[in-house]
Amino acid sequence: MKRLYILLVLGMALLPSIHAQRPAQQLKMAKTFSWVGTWATAPQFITKNNMSEKTELTSKSIRQIVHVSLGGNTLRLQLSNAYSKSPLQIKSVYIANSIDSSTIDIHSARYLEFAKKRNVTIAPGRSVVSDAVQYNLKPLQRLAITINYGAASKDITWHPGSRTTSYILNGASTPRTKFTYAAKADYWFTIDAIDVYGVENGSIAILGNSITDGRGSTTNHQNRWPDIMSERLGGKFGVLNLGIGGNEILGYGLGDPAIKRFSRDIMGQRGLKAVIIFEGTNDIGHSRGNSEQVAAQMIEAYAKFAKEVHARGLKVFGATITPFKNHSYYTPFHEAARETVNEWIRTTKDLDGVIDFDRLMSDPKEPQALIPECQEDWLHPNAEGYRRMGHYAAERMAEFGF
Repeated sequence: MKRLYILLVLGMALLPSIHAQRPAQQLKMAKTFSWVGTWATAPQFITKNNMSEKTELTSKSIRQIVHVSLGGNTLRLQLSNAYSKSPLQIKSVYIANSIDSSTIDIHSARYLEFAKKRNVTIAPGRSVVSDAVQYNLKPLQRLAITINYGAASKDITWHPGSRTTSYILNGASTPRTKFTYAAKADYWFTIDAIDVYGVENGSIAILGNSITDGRGSTTNHQNRWPDIMSERLGGKFGVLNLGIGGNEILGYGLGDPAIKRFSRDIMGQRGLKAVIIFEGTNDIGHSRGNSEQVAAQMIEAYAKFAKEVHARGLKVFGATITPFKNHSYYTPFHEAARETVNEWIRTTKDLDGVIDFDRLMSDPKEPQALIPECQEDWLHPNAEGYRRMGHYAAERMAEFGF
């Protein structure tokens, strides 16, 4: 009896310590949420050659449509004035579900605030992020972003390869304003990224050139290969298209070269889980008598990017460079450089996996060329080519655990 009493006392003494462990265990198992990118585009500078009346947005309203990947109940918008030499004045910004063309669901419209104000001025070379707003954003939906500008310089930050029509009106607009007779421009202005909060999965950032930016896809159909990949992944991951048409890894094609913009455009995205590197075609195509050296420098850049990604504890995947025979880029020397780079991508231990677009898109009868029914100009795929690339990329990412 005395022994039983001692055991009961010891058991009661242990109870507080057992209960004390439960909150710590629950805290350890609790999900931690953060901001995750659902859409992004790479900001670019306007040159004198492509300035026009459509880049003059002072006292105008512009409605822009984007195709998001992840959904969520809380979002924020990033606006960029990275390349202007003048302050950019924003009177207001509102978002709404896009119905068709410039038409929105006015009942879904919400004004965004910046430090609890609707207006904001963005200093030259800077960007701003809106306050968080409650919004029922559906996975893979199209979202309309309408900006009412104050003073805006002609050297406004933009993304010319939107493959999506924007609608421009004189004066300010409200959600009830009709954009039926608005001027049209297939560019994005000022908008930079959209993040959602409170989602479990992260984002995949894609470094690329015009093949990722969507040259050869169908305007307003959102059928670039990253769009297709996002749909095939079921809108469960953020898929961020940071492609720039004419971009290069090493030199100055269009936009800043990848070696300069990688840290901002790729590593600066929120909620990153992985990076896909699919760039280099323009470096090879523009090389003149030094394609072997260019290939070596590209490989060195890939390795540097991979090291930066791995330092953050993230995964990095390389996509092989697609064929371009029958295009002006093609020479035997350029082809040798392409094959050298692709062989490195397939065999290196610096990458966590390969998305072999080269083998997917090569014509079995002529491997140095794209499949005829999948090409637009023998350099860029067409809509069918992008469909195949998107499906294949999604399958590979699923194999990699996404």
